[in-house]
Amino acid sequence: MIKKIVRDIKEAFLHTLFPHLCCGCGTDMLNSESTLCISCLAALPHTDFERYPDNPVEKLFWGRLPLKAATAQFYFTKESVIQNIIHRFKYKGHKEAGLQLGRMMGLRLLKSGRFDVDALIPLPLYPPKERKRGYNQSAVLCEGISSVMNVPVLNDVVSRPYFTETQTRKGRIERWKNIEGKFSLNCASQIHGKKILLVDDVVTTGATLEACGAELLKAQPKELFIAACCYAFR
Repeated sequence: MIKKIVRDIKEAFLHTLFPHLCCGCGTDMLNSESTLCISCLAALPHTDFERYPDNPVEKLFWGRLPLKAATAQFYFTKESVIQNIIHRFKYKGHKEAGLQLGRMMGLRLLKSGRFDVDALIPLPLYPPKERKRGYNQSAVLCEGISSVMNVPVLNDVVSRPYFTETQTRKGRIERWKNIEGKFSLNCASQIHGKKILLVDDVVTTGATLEACGAELLKAQPKELFIAACCYAFR
């Protein structure tokens, strides 16, 4: 009883000095082990794509990549809770939010029974951009997924040695031209004959994932899967 009181006082004191705020809305009314409050967790727009073949993300890659399955966990819309979370995760150093999103993805992927994989491959960043940001957001998502699915993260299989302009305001064809040939396969033997899951934060047209996936297929993996945290439909 006394230990619990001391712990509660200590947590309250630390919270005063270093407020633990929700990554979605900024409130301090949240569990100390979560980056999101109950309201934001309830407001997350799950797609449930992982449960269904021929979902909108899989259709993006029809005729472009031979995928076993593909999904995205949340719908991405402007001025929404998920946009706030992704923005803070990618640009404001909220790495813990990415780990929590990854764990949520991992649980859904496991439950679906459609994503039986041997390894996770994070979509690589251009090295100067990764150094500036402090981490690769796709690799962080993979850490969270890995902690649930108990499969390794292979960070060095594919790299992105060339600079590319931002894809944000480009259409599908422009995105493909901008990203084509910008990935490099480094350790083909690590994924040869294996079932691999390529992971990214947001999928829109699928051009970047297509280019990276095409490079990975040169290693002749047994099956290629794709999972994104968010689906930004156009």
